[in-house]
Amino acid sequence: MKIAVLSGKGGAGKTITAVNLAVTAERAVYMDCDVEEPNGKLFLKPQIMQSKQVYTVIPDFVKEKCTGCRACVDFCRFHALLFIKGMPKVFQEACHACGGCALVCQNQAVIEKKRSVGKVEIGFHNQVQVVTGTLNLGEASGVPVIRRVLEEAGNKEKTVIVDCPPGSACSVMESITDVDYCILVAEPTAFGFHNFTMVHELAGLLGKPCGVVINKYEKPYQPLEKYCEDKGLPVLLQLPYDERIASCVSTGEILVEKLPEYRTEFQKLLRDIGGACL
Repeated sequence: MKIAVLSGKGGAGKTITAVNLAVTAERAVYMDCDVEEPNGKLFLKPQIMQSKQVYTVIPDFVKEKCTGCRACVDFCRFHALLFIKGMPKVFQEACHACGGCALVCQNQAVIEKKRSVGKVEIGFHNQVQVVTGTLNLGEASGVPVIRRVLEEAGNKEKTVIVDCPPGSACSVMESITDVDYCILVAEPTAFGFHNFTMVHELAGLLGKPCGVVINKYEKPYQPLEKYCEDKGLPVLLQLPYDERIASCVSTGEILVEKLPEYRTEFQKLLRDIGGACL
């Protein structure tokens, strides 16, 4: 079973939910796809066993073979190529590594060079395998690193928890394409609710079954609860606005290990998701 944990904004409680779900599942794989700011490892503190560089490719041009036909420049829909002083020039920040420029070149003047965009680290917290993707500073897209993280899912019998980037951009879509279920972590505020509806719409476009975890819960927030009722979204868990939880988070401790009563809540959450996926 592969479960994605999403939120419409940063700080809603996505990583806390994902980390504690993985620890509760025990024999699980925790995959941190929030590659611009991966923080699951601050709680899980894995012993790093492996570190792998992630590469993408960018085109380079052989001057002796290039005839200046502009086929590659005209083909590129991402406007990553410009024709300057008789030669194509690549702007690597805009390049999507689609390989189209090499395909349309009739003179084999395009070659591909590897370029590092990040890394993937793999370690363990007890029985939980921890896979963390980290994007290099200044990179425009985390998708290549996210793809590499997801390739490390490994044993299909394990529960896989995907800690997604916040929001509803293409990096989130990449993270949830292959999951069985989406947990939408909501913050009961006007801003949190607005962004929550956007990420729910994205999950709906991909046809993913969803449930809701409400974090920092004090009292019913009518717009959020009415939305869930109208859309048929089950509220699976309400994490209270509790000083003890805040203390765990601020000191990098795992909630279900520090406060065992919450392990029961996360065990029920896993059972409810398992039942929904049958």
